[in-house]
Amino acid sequence: MLGTVGSVGGGYQYNDGNVNEVDMSAMPTPGAAKTGAVTLTMAELTGNVVLTNFGSALALTTPTGAQIDDYLSNAKVGSTFNLSIIQAAAFAASLTGGTGVTVVGAAATAAPGSAIFTFRKTGVGTWTAYRMA
Repeated sequence: MLGTVGSVGGGYQYNDGNVNEVDMSAMPTPGAAKTGAVTLTMAELTGNVVLTNFGSALALTTPTGAQIDDYLSNAKVGSTFNLSIIQAAAFAASLTGGTGVTVVGAAATAAPGSAIFTFRKTGVGTWTAYRMA
């Protein structure tokens, strides 16, 4: 969960502190651009950004819902995380759900372009990836 970072006194605040401050979080450095169809690792899936650069349509498959549960062992039904896919080449990159993962909305990015997905835990071993933008 993101928190606000106070401009006076510093530190992390949650819920009723500094509601008019900027929400900030940490993000790992994106890995090398994907250049072929792959199943994303959990670190890639939860790392916020996946870069792609391929000369034809490209499919990115999520890990299974059970694998996501194993990796995010404290996730409860309703827990969410975001993933952005950025396609640099003139061909679409599409998100495909592994077993137990349902993709809702347009799965393909524009070419070139980007897409943002919010993953939401819907049950044991089941997640839904909602296309947000």
